[in-house]
Amino acid sequence: MKRIYLDNNATTMVSPAAAKELAKYQSIHYGNPSSLHSFGLDTRPELRKALDRIYRLINAADEDDVLITSGATEANNHVIKSIFLANQGSRKNHYITSNIEHPTVYNTFQYLEKLGAEVTYLPCAKNGLLYPEQIAAALKDSTALVSIMAANNEIGTILPVPEIAKICRGRKVLAHTDATQALGKFPVNARELGVDYLSFSAHKFHGPKGIGGLYIRQGKRLEPFFHGGEQMASLRAGTLNVPGIIGMGVAAAEALDGLDYEAAEVKRLRDKLENFILQNIPDTFLNGDKQRRTPNTLNVAFQDCEGEALLWDLNEHGIAASTGSACASEELESSRVLRALGIDKALSHMAVRFSLSRYTTEAEIDYVISVLPGIIKRLRAISSGGSM
Repeated sequence: MKRIYLDNNATTMVSPAAAKELAKYQSIHYGNPSSLHSFGLDTRPELRKALDRIYRLINAADEDDVLITSGATEANNHVIKSIFLANQGSRKNHYITSNIEHPTVYNTFQYLEKLGAEVTYLPCAKNGLLYPEQIAAALKDSTALVSIMAANNEIGTILPVPEIAKICRGRKVLAHTDATQALGKFPVNARELGVDYLSFSAHKFHGPKGIGGLYIRQGKRLEPFFHGGEQMASLRAGTLNVPGIIGMGVAAAEALDGLDYEAAEVKRLRDKLENFILQNIPDTFLNGDKQRRTPNTLNVAFQDCEGEALLWDLNEHGIAASTGSACASEELESSRVLRALGIDKALSHMAVRFSLSRYTTEAEIDYVISVLPGIIKRLRAISSGGSM
């Protein structure tokens, strides 16, 4: 049976080059870089090279910090909770985010509300867009941080982060973006975005799991989230994950080199699948903005066809897709993001996300196109009580 992976917004395969380096630094060059003997010293040149590659991927300046973390979950928590703790006892107790943020941001703000923070969750339009004037209207003298994602993980909509950050700078408010779904899909320039903090995970751009980073603009130092040793300039204690960092560095270089391919070929394959579905399968609806969207993401609802049932049938044909955020994949509740966009709750249960990568082939998309209409027809017949 064919095995076709179209769930790349959940995680990606580690690229062969990254996997090779990852293995080498797990079993051959395994020294602790903090050690002064040759085993430790041997890891330092490649470690430096990997960090340089990560800086280049997001165009961080030498004077900025890129803190290596276990992933975007840690990075998002670090920013939001550190700023909250730093402002305890002050009048800076207001935070702004959107109602379509990833759970690592959305749920963290919900937690801070229990501790007394005031949080404004700005509503996005039905296409997933948030408008800068909404930020300007929501800002208060007490606002400490605005956190808006660069691109949504479920529908792919790209948010206007540069315009939002500019407004924040004018009001002397800190700005953060979760860029997890942006890196490797379109150019990300932390300096041009104008944010103070930017989070990411390597496993979204063909790097290993359990490693990611947090960009910190020059002069915007955070308090440590973990305390212990002096690693990462005392910003994050703990022995460095050398294999992970080096694997992430290789994946970062490949992601930067592959941006043109993402914009052209990955988008072409995504559009081929999308156009077939919308033109040949009746009662289907695109979720998100058709134009301002990551090139790999397609979220579509199939009327009278439960998303979970569709995933099971796709899996029986060897096709992996998703109903939304991987962090909520075991929940039976419909997508919070789609509900937040005003999509009918019943229809949001019928939505499926296909997310491609640079490893997706035309033959794979052709296969999905060949089997999908039959799957939808069968499930709709079951839903209506009919028979095949």
